Formats: sequence, C-alpha cells, structure tokens
Amino acid sequence: MANQVKTLVKIKHKDRNRKTVFFRGIIAFPAIIFVATFAPSAFGEGEGWAAGVVALPTLLALVFRGKYPSYVLTFNHAVVELSTRLAAYVLILNDKYPSIEANSKVAVLFPDVEGGKKLNRWLPLVKWFLAIPHYIVGAIYLVISLVVTVIAWVQTSITGRYPEWAGEIVLGTIAYWNRVQGYMLLLVTDKYPTFRLK
Repeated sequence: MANQVKTLVKIKHKDRNRKTVFFRGIIAFPAIIFVATFAPSAFGEGEGWAAGVVALPTLLALVFRGKYPSYVLTFNHAVVELSTRLAAYVLILNDKYPSIEANSKVAVLFPDVEGGKKLNRWLPLVKWFLAIPHYIVGAIYLVISLVVTVIAWVQTSITGRYPEWAGEIVLGTIAYWNRVQGYMLLLVTDKYPTFRLK
C-alpha cells in the first residue's frame, strides 16, 4: 500500500454533537462553497483542471520532461486533503469542522515520486482508460456509502453514537476514491489501485 495514496481519518464514534450532526448539510455549506472555488470548471473556465487539482500540466510535464513539478504536487496534495476533510465532516465521520489548514485528524499521504523519477513517462496517457473499471465499482461504493450515511445520520442524531460498521464503509469509500484519483488524475503512482475498500 506504500505505493498508493493512503487516507487517514480519525472517526469519532461516541459523544457526538447531535445538533451539528442533524444540521450538518447546512453547517457545511460555507466549506462546500470554499472547496468548490478550487474547481474553475464549475465557473466555466479552464481545461486541464478537474475536481480542483492540476491534471493536464502534470500529465504534460511527466510525458515530455519526466518530471512531476513540486509546486503542482504540493497544490494537488493540499486540495485532496481539503476535499477529504470536507467529505469526512459532511459524511459525519467526525464533528471537526473542515479546516482550511492541515490537521492531524484527517490526512492523505502520497507516495514519494522523487520528482517523477519513480513514475513511467508514458503511462499517464492511458491511466484514465485503465481506471474505467474503478469508476464503475466506485459509483457502486458511493451509492452504498450515501445510503449508509443516511442510516448513520439518523442513528447518530438520535443516540449521539456513530456506528462503527458505517465508519468502515464510508471511510473505505473515501480512501478508495483517493487511491483511484491518485492513480489516474493526480498521477502520483503507477501501482494499479485495489478494488477493496481498505
């Protein structure tokens, strides 16, 4: 797993703030808007950007120069961590409002690409195609996670306890999508992602 993107989220199971859980969608709205501003395509701009990360320039730098620009890697890492903090909050894994700065409760670890030396120059041209089965499996995981989140939301709003089984599924789905994104969009690994949730 050291060659894949790793997602770490501390899930809070007990003593949850039932009011913030109940109104989570409304409370998270400003953070959702903030994260959305990193996706220029949402405002009708910029080819080469997807989900707020710099994708096309990364691909071109890897193919033509065999390098992964460090400033792009830093930016992409920050955006993925920010999105993961938001997902953990919205999907009620914890009660920590998503900070715009890194925090210890939610982290996304990228493999060391050594400036692109560890990456195949030509593989980025076909990774999006090779990942097609992952889009299908990931869509199924996403639907299951949304259903599980609704069940967990009701249970947590009533009892103040977030079910452990729900946390495994939801966190597994977030980790799964981060691995797939790391492979086909962020281009930080050549290791084909696993289909497992963990």
